[in-house]
Amino acid sequence: MPEITFVRGDATTPQGKGPKIIAHVCNDIGGWGKGFVLALSRRWPEPERAYRAWHRDRAHNDFGLGALQLVPVGPRTWVANMVGQRGTRTGGKGVPVRYEAIDTALAGLADRALELRASVHMPRIGCGLAGGIWSRVEPLVTGRLVARGIAVTVYDLGDHAGNGAGGPAGVGG
Repeated sequence: MPEITFVRGDATTPQGKGPKIIAHVCNDIGGWGKGFVLALSRRWPEPERAYRAWHRDRAHNDFGLGALQLVPVGPRTWVANMVGQRGTRTGGKGVPVRYEAIDTALAGLADRALELRASVHMPRIGCGLAGGIWSRVEPLVTGRLVARGIAVTVYDLGDHAGNGAGGPAGVGG
C-alpha cells in the first residue's frame, strides 16, 4: 500500500504535477486568524472568505464538525476547509481537536480528491492549535486517503519532522 510522503516545506506551495487539494482543519465557531490559516490567507483570499460566509450562513448549510468545504484557488488547486475542531484553545477545558470530525471530513475529502484526480497536501492537520497528536491523526489520513490510492504529502516547516505538534505556521489547527 502507498504511504504518506513527508517533506520539509510549505503546504501552501504544494509540490508535484496535476490537480492538488490543500487540506487543513478549521474550528466550528467561525474563527480564522491563527496558525496555518494565516499562511493560506497570505496566499489566497478565497478560503477565508468562503469559510466565513459558510459559517455566517450555517443555519442553511452543512457547516459543523466533520463538514468539508472545497474552495478553488487556481485552475487545478483547491483548499479543503475541514471542520475538525470544537472551539479554540482557551482556559483549561482540554484540546479542541475532534478526531471523529477529522475522520468524517477526510472521508468526504477522499471522494472529492478521487473525482478531481487530485493529490492531497497538508500540514500535520489537527496537531497545531487544535492540540491533536499526529499518532492519532496519521491513521485517519492513511485509512481515508492513502488506502483509496490518493497521493498524500505532509509538509513540515522546521526540523520537527516525526514528532507531534510541529511549528507555528506550518502545522495548522
